[in-house]
Amino acid sequence: MWPEQIQTEELLAQAKVGNELAVNELMDRHRQSLRQLVRMRLDQKIQRRIDVSDVVQDVLVEANRRLQNYLVDPVMPFHLWLRQIAKDRIIDAHRRHRVSARRSVDREQAVVAPRGYDQSSIQLMGLLGDDRLTPAAAALQQEMARKVEQAITKLEEKDCEIIVMRHYEHLTNQDIAQALGLTEPAASMRYLRAVRRLKIVLQEGLPPDDTINR
Repeated sequence: MWPEQIQTEELLAQAKVGNELAVNELMDRHRQSLRQLVRMRLDQKIQRRIDVSDVVQDVLVEANRRLQNYLVDPVMPFHLWLRQIAKDRIIDAHRRHRVSARRSVDREQAVVAPRGYDQSSIQLMGLLGDDRLTPAAAALQQEMARKVEQAITKLEEKDCEIIVMRHYEHLTNQDIAQALGLTEPAASMRYLRAVRRLKIVLQEGLPPDDTINR
């Protein structure tokens, strides 16, 4: 999902010595990744009110404004830094346009069900290793992907988050550990537990309003 890190590092080095063309290229090459992130993370109802492109542009403007500070002290890889700015913007959008006031601020961490990401869902489905969840008929793949995406919403927030980060944002375990403030072994264990719980949800066919808490 995110551009190759080596080229990003080269552009960052050029940006650090004042190369404006490198700055522009750096932002442009992350635009599509940001668009995918915002489309996935921003609530569908809110997307009817604000344009994804506008959110992406706000993120890039803010990133450009803060870039020099980042270059002085790059506390995390550039794509994670950019991702954090995007998540902050998404959370702000949720707060401004929240349809239901009953949802608490703690739930406004922009963890929403991935939609329209069939290929990622199909790959995740295969990882679960159940033949019943990996149909040979291509015509059924979209329906099975939908079931995987729906099952993800039945998980606790921390489980939903780490599966989305790993399989839909395609972040590495190292990236996830850094983004969540965990050690790499702890991030790996959390991910494995989340996958196990997801498999339980799919196998048991929990009703829509049920949530797995195991």
